[in-house]
Amino acid sequence: MTHTRERAVSRRGSGLVLRIVPPGLYSGRGGVIVERALVVNRRAWLAIVSGFFEPVLFLLSLGVGFGQLVSEVAGPGGQPLSYATFVAPALLAASAMNGAVYDATFNIFFKFKYARLYDAMLATPMGPLDIAIGEISWALLRGGLYSAAFLLVMLGMGLILSPWALLALPAALLVAFAFAAVGMAATTFMRSWQDFDLVQLAVLPMFLFSTTFFPLSVYPAGVRVVVQVTPLYQAVELLRGLTTGHVTWAALGNVAYFAVMAATGVVVAGRRLAGLLLK
Repeated sequence: MTHTRERAVSRRGSGLVLRIVPPGLYSGRGGVIVERALVVNRRAWLAIVSGFFEPVLFLLSLGVGFGQLVSEVAGPGGQPLSYATFVAPALLAASAMNGAVYDATFNIFFKFKYARLYDAMLATPMGPLDIAIGEISWALLRGGLYSAAFLLVMLGMGLILSPWALLALPAALLVAFAFAAVGMAATTFMRSWQDFDLVQLAVLPMFLFSTTFFPLSVYPAGVRVVVQVTPLYQAVELLRGLTTGHVTWAALGNVAYFAVMAATGVVVAGRRLAGLLLK
């Protein structure tokens, strides 16, 4: 708090900061950032909506097209599923991940490094944790919209086999929140646009190998262990179990995994922003 006050007083003397009494690290005003994002993006709705079509095209090309060559695939618990039914919940998980990660990395990096938007926000009663929670919430909202729309597509195509699928949207929101939190935390460590190659290096292999398109049994034993600890695998297992009706106690483990992931991301992002913006 002392460190924050010193920064505020020195800036106030130069006329750059209007704040006299510095707020705490969290003031509960993160929702203002979500409101701002809605206003800013109301004319860029096409760019936001376009992110929904990627998993749908994958579903149509692989789930339906390639699915004509594959009779059945072993789903959760070994139950036979059509290939489209097997792939669809995995693409739902990937949709939640992509919608959250890209909004919580590229957009936030621009605001932080180039627009200097967060410096202006700290001239208000908002604190670093408000910024972290607000930006993560907007990324969550975007990922949630993709997930809800994709679930409707799955329902229309007859790819939902169980009433448990009612919990798929809250589960997808949890997945999106966790990926957004970790994505924003990772962004605070990035120094230039070249560092974003590391985002692709992490996201693309997860998308291809987290049992998105093939059952876990096709991988060698050593690779299976690596696959099973990845976040997207945990998401795929959770959503595939809900949409097919194969719900076990392992689903609680998946939920706990993302709860820890989300909490860690929020804490790291808040502390990193505090260190970078209030120094």
